[in-house]
Amino acid sequence: MSTNASLTWRCVAFPELTGQELYALLKLRVDVFVVEQQCPYPELDGQDEEALHVLGTSTEQLVAYARILPPHGDGPLHIGRVVVHPEHRGTGLGMEVMRVSLRMVRERYGAVPVALSAQSHLQRFYESLGFVRTSEEYVWDGIPHVDMLLNAAT
Repeated sequence: MSTNASLTWRCVAFPELTGQELYALLKLRVDVFVVEQQCPYPELDGQDEEALHVLGTSTEQLVAYARILPPHGDGPLHIGRVVVHPEHRGTGLGMEVMRVSLRMVRERYGAVPVALSAQSHLQRFYESLGFVRTSEEYVWDGIPHVDMLLNAAT
């Protein structure tokens, strides 16, 4: 756990989540990805139980979140469900949640490749972190995406 100003970061496996944390992360993901982005999709996708969950809280409110999925076979580890609470956007929290997530990847897995499926309009944001686009644009759940890869979380 680390604190940056008034923000506290936790990276925990599913069994370590409190009921309140699980509710808060699911609510934030649904509020943003399903309601705000008007994208009905299966939010409960069966992958949360194997994931690490990166939670950024400020005064007991979840304000930033990301999910780290372990590598499968020879494939890369995957970061997804990166989200910042609407009231906290424009404050650098998107960059901070990604930096914390990449640090957690290094601490738990070493210098491994990291993949993500980025909404296309966020490609430059992820490029600023070292990710490289690896696919043509495609539509996933009604939203344009591109696949991106960071060769190793350094």
